[in-house]
Amino acid sequence: MKKTGTAFRTAGTLAATAALALALSGCTGAVTTAPSTVRARPATDIETVRFGAVDCREVKCIALTFDAGPSEHSARLLDILKEKQVPATFFLLGKRHIEKYPELVRRMADEGHEVASHTWDHKILTRLEPEEIREELERPNEEIERLTGRRPTLMRPPQGRTDDTVHAISRELGLSEVLWSVTAKDYQTTDSDLITRRVLAQSSRDGIILLHDLYDGTVPAVPGIIDALKERGYVFVTVPQLLAPGKAEPGEVYR
Repeated sequence: MKKTGTAFRTAGTLAATAALALALSGCTGAVTTAPSTVRARPATDIETVRFGAVDCREVKCIALTFDAGPSEHSARLLDILKEKQVPATFFLLGKRHIEKYPELVRRMADEGHEVASHTWDHKILTRLEPEEIREELERPNEEIERLTGRRPTLMRPPQGRTDDTVHAISRELGLSEVLWSVTAKDYQTTDSDLITRRVLAQSSRDGIILLHDLYDGTVPAVPGIIDALKERGYVFVTVPQLLAPGKAEPGEVYR
């Protein structure tokens, strides 16, 4: 696996990156709920969605999500999303990422994207004691709220690994777990065309696309992915928009 970017050059993070590559297919024994199931249960307290009133019961929706940022590539990615008028959901890491690029966290929120958590230090939650899980989840929440004024309601467990203990602590902290249905395995390649082909081959209605903006090949692939999926009739939404008029429930897992 090629490792790029200043954010992944320390020895501790190299280990986390190696672990990341082992299970990005969404390895979990959890029962997951599909977006269409959530939409069938309208919530009474859901916030007004941003980026326009998109009803995914009527149109063919898909969600772009990015893990493990912000990174040195995130500003360019935000420029692309702004130009294309596409909202995304960012699952951010705390250590060496939120810490290093606080202005990008603010920009993500200011430009209408959903800002969520990918834990503080990318530790595998199912290997931790409850208090360690709680710290991994609470620290990025606190920093994101401090920077954006809004506490995250979504999180993505590293490697998609979760269990009953993670569910219980997530419920306590008001967090829903979001996995994915499309992965480009962009940690394996710098070939932007290959990343694009992988995404397009797997994409379908209600898809949740997993990408990582810290890898060199990913951001250059995004314009082509967006254009091709728009040509196929897809409308891009954030994860909360994908679930509306339903709402993700804390402690539950969605894919």
